[in-house]
This record gives sequence, C-alpha cells and structure tokens, in this order.
Amino acid sequence: MANKKTVVSLGHNALGFTTSEQYDAMRLTSRALADLVEDGHDLCITHSNGPQVSMIHKAMSELRRSYPDYSPAAMCVCSAMSQGYVGYDIQSALKGELLARGISKSVCTVLTQVTVDPYDEAFYAPTKVIGRHMSAEEAAMEERKGNFTREDPGKGYLRVVAAPSPLEIVEIESIRLLFEAGQIVIAAGGGGIPVIEQNCFLKGASAVIEKDSIASKLATDLEAEELVILTGIDAVKTGFGTGAEAALPELNIKKARELAQKGEFGEGTMLPKIEAAISFLEHRKDGKVLITSLEAIEEALAGKAGTVITA
Repeated sequence: MANKKTVVSLGHNALGFTTSEQYDAMRLTSRALADLVEDGHDLCITHSNGPQVSMIHKAMSELRRSYPDYSPAAMCVCSAMSQGYVGYDIQSALKGELLARGISKSVCTVLTQVTVDPYDEAFYAPTKVIGRHMSAEEAAMEERKGNFTREDPGKGYLRVVAAPSPLEIVEIESIRLLFEAGQIVIAAGGGGIPVIEQNCFLKGASAVIEKDSIASKLATDLEAEELVILTGIDAVKTGFGTGAEAALPELNIKKARELAQKGEFGEGTMLPKIEAAISFLEHRKDGKVLITSLEAIEEALAGKAGTVITA
C-alpha cells in the first residue's frame, strides 16, 4: 500500500522561542514527526518562525546600532536566515530519530520564496509585530523610511509588517520532485520568503506570510492527501478557555464555517487553522485535515485524540 502524501504544519510550541529552547523542543517534535513516518506518511514539513525571525531582526538591528558600517538586514533576509537555521535543526533531529528507529530516509530543507501581490490590502494595514521595543525617536526614524510602527504603552514602540496572502510558491517544482521521490522535505518555513515579481526578477517584500495559509497552499499544490496541523492543544474546541469547553473529534466544512461565524475560534489562534483546513478541502474533496498537539499525535493517529476535518 502506498504511503499517504502528507503536509505537516508545525506551530510555535514545536520550536520554542530561543535557540536553546528550539534545540530541546526538537526532541519532542522529531518523535511526533517520526511517528507519522512510521504510520505510513510521506512528509513535507512547514513551520512557524515568529520568535525566530523576530530574534534575528533584533540581532541585526543591534549590530547596525553598534557598527554603523553594517547595512541593516531587510525582512526578507531575516526570513531566509530563519528558514535556514530552523530547517537545520528539524532535519538534524528528525534524521537522528528516524535512524534510531531503523528508518533510513533523506531529510532536506528547501529555501523557499513565495510571491505576494504588492497591492494586497494587508500592505496598507500591517498587523504583525516584529523586532525589539524602540524609543519614540527610533520609531519616527522607521516611519521616515516608510516602515510602520505601533506604540506599546509603557514599553515603547514596535515595528509592524504586513501579512499578505500567498500567490505562488516559487520553488514548488523542486519541492514536488523531492516529495514524490519519498524524501522528507522542509519547505516554505515561516510562510516562505515573501517576494514581489518585478519584470524578470523577484524583490523581497517587507512582510511575513501566515504559516497556516502557506500550509494549505503547499498541501494543495502538492496534491497531498492529508494536512496535519500540530498546535498547542490536543483538539479543536468550542467554548475554549471557559467552563463549557468541549473537544470536537470531527468536523466538516459546513459545520466549521458555522462555528467560525459564531466566533468560536480565536482570530490569531485557531481561526487561521480552520480557514486553512477549509481552503485545502475545497480543493481536495477526498482529503483530510488533522489538528492536534505534538504530545497527542500518537493517540490522534489511533483515532483517540485530535480533530479530523473532512469536506
């Protein structure tokens, strides 16, 4: 029986918030991913990068402050750096975990660019916080450069960037070739490096792409059978954080939309995952989406945890 073609999306908890936390988190993350491989899944893995790209942006900004001869690093460059080092940690830990289980599989990272529309409405109303706190003077300097900032009362100012929708994954053919060959591919990390097409060239955009939206796009483009979203909770729940909290073992598109319209899913937490699931299943009617936590993946694969969403 052929393996299931599966895209896996890793959230912040799979990576931690610092380099040391990420190294430690990889032990649990690699076990969860190896469980999927043993369960008969060929994997393409994507991941978040919010804390990582923010850390890199802060470091490069401080380097510029201390050494004015250094050029400031553009957001697209910071995104590329985060893809490289997160991918390295995932592929190193997963390769080791698989070998420990007697499984020999190639694991590689593809540095991935994703095109965005320069006229996307998100560019006119940036929402994603990035970098360190700044003084009013530093914020004014950023504004003069055409960047956006937001005051964090009592703490200073923060830079904010846009989160446009992804259009095309530039390296999709390379990713597909590796994926169909049965290799484990880590791609479009942090949503991919956002780029804008200008004639024959690609220009980096000062933006980030939502990890959940690129996971859905990746699964659709690769014609995957399953999309697995690993997050901080073991299942999708109604009444989350209240005394009436209830897990949902199964959902279909219609029910998911109804609950979303009722405001059951947090805008910055579960809602993007539900929207990603719906988008994927609209293209793959016979597909399946599993939302669960790293810790519950073994039980979820046995049908004892998690939320399964179908068309």
